[in-house]
Amino acid sequence: MSFDVLLLGTGAAVPERGRHPSCQVIHIGDHWFLLDCGEGAQERLNIAGVPKSKIDHIFISHLHGDHFFGLIGLLTTFMLSGREKALHLYAPEGLQAIVDIQLKYGGASLSYPIHYHVLDTSRHNCIYQDSFVEIHTLPLLHRIPCAGFLFREKPKPLNIRKEKIEEYQLTITQIKQAKLGLDITLDDGQVVPFQALTLAPIPPRAYAYCSDTAYHPPLVSLIKGVDLLFHEATFAEDMIDHAAKTGHSTARQAAEIARQAGVKTLLIGHFSPRYPDEAILAKEAASVFPNTLAGKEGQWYAV
Repeated sequence: MSFDVLLLGTGAAVPERGRHPSCQVIHIGDHWFLLDCGEGAQERLNIAGVPKSKIDHIFISHLHGDHFFGLIGLLTTFMLSGREKALHLYAPEGLQAIVDIQLKYGGASLSYPIHYHVLDTSRHNCIYQDSFVEIHTLPLLHRIPCAGFLFREKPKPLNIRKEKIEEYQLTITQIKQAKLGLDITLDDGQVVPFQALTLAPIPPRAYAYCSDTAYHPPLVSLIKGVDLLFHEATFAEDMIDHAAKTGHSTARQAAEIARQAGVKTLLIGHFSPRYPDEAILAKEAASVFPNTLAGKEGQWYAV
């Protein structure tokens, strides 16, 4: 099953130097999730060929404009496209009031219902799950209430060894039982342990999105061992005092979180426009956590 992340915005605060404000797409199987929706998001979605009609869940980390100013345009496009199915919006308190007043004074009436899910940004909660994935909030440390998001696959069943089906003449019911970790009793009374019939599944994959946050060690235990961590790296280390004052992280601090959490790969973004070349930030992070990638807009990253 596919599990990929598309970066559509790697800039901080304003569109500048060829970078766009925060926006990401998470593609898991048949699901398309949107993380943050900065200015110009739907144009970037169009360029990337993302099927907007398949986006049913949008997650807004916090209510600073560079993370949601593109939302009202996308909601309106959904309406103009004749959308009828429900849309789920997850955000801290206040988003519904913002959207409602924009629609009111724009004289717009949406053709589809919106279900608002208000996030408790102080807690690590499960806010969505289906048969394939669970999504949890990650409490972040910013100037206003802010949450990151953890996407984790649900454990897969055991894989049946095909050669054992013929060897033991297993029925469909017996195959299902073995995949659930149950021993099988054959017609002659022989008990075959499920371990002899199955192979371990691929371990569940996980992606953590830490949008805007100061250095926040409590994150470490929540994102332990994830396959891919996106962590903001707005500033270089010489701006560490300014980073703390504004509720942001340096590239070195992002790498320190990745190192402590033992993640497989660190993906940094949310770059300040004062850095025309993000290589300086990537180099700084890699000195602490070598497996660091500087996020590139329009690029897919496999989890």
